[in-house]
Amino acid sequence: MKKFFLLLLLLNSLLIGACSTVATEDDQEITEQSLKHDRRTREAILIDKEIETEAYSELNSDDDILNQCHVTITAYNGAVLVTGETPNEELRKKIISTVQVIPNVKLIHNDLIIANPSDSSSRANDTFITDRVKKALNQIRTMPDFDPSMVKAITENGIVYLMGLVRRDEGTVVINVTRLQPDIKQIVTVFEYID
Repeated sequence: MKKFFLLLLLLNSLLIGACSTVATEDDQEITEQSLKHDRRTREAILIDKEIETEAYSELNSDDDILNQCHVTITAYNGAVLVTGETPNEELRKKIISTVQVIPNVKLIHNDLIIANPSDSSSRANDTFITDRVKKALNQIRTMPDFDPSMVKAITENGIVYLMGLVRRDEGTVVINVTRLQPDIKQIVTVFEYID
């Protein structure tokens, strides 16, 4: 088991260790099936992907940000969550000002912390937490119209961020299910309520 965990950590560090900014989700084709489970329009989904792509492109073109920071950008319905670590306030402001001017950004949730970039074991732990949260959300059966793919879960330094277009009762259930997962330091909701 110990060898497996070490191998997993090594693989993770090889995949993300050289990157200062990393995308939060795989680029998936927008299909009719995926649209059935998402409350955003096709256009909103495409805009969110464009926001993330442009943000990473702009941030990765700045050597100071690329070499000194770890930044994660997550867009959902025009709201942008910025998480990660930056060594000083100057770079923190530079990152946020870069994201602010991207077309179609409606709102920025700035959760960048002043610290050295997290290491590969911390990021691997965050990935495990996110996977556990997503699996737990897939077990929700008490709400007939709820689909777990309507909620984005992002973990950074043990803090779980929840994004999505949800009803208040759905948000409450999602928070309560997430709260039951181990190793979570804090839950931050970035929901857009539709009721």
